[in-house]
Amino acid sequence: MTVEKHLKLTGISNISWKDAITKTISEASRTIDYISSVTVLEQKAKVDGNKIIEYYSTIELTFSIDSNRE
Repeated sequence: MTVEKHLKLTGISNISWKDAITKTISEASRTIDYISSVTVLEQKAKVDGNKIIEYYSTIELTFSIDSNRE
């Protein structure tokens, strides 16, 4: 039987929303195995004057639970 877990994470970048997503997945994969999908839930930005200075991407990671792990 396969069991999947869902984890909600928010990444921040000063480059782009895509960069925030990529960095969040990369960081999460350092400690989470078997990541199978990502869903973008929300994108926001911090604005200073007329320029975006930070991009926020909230994602849901899906990964399988290792049933053989003790």
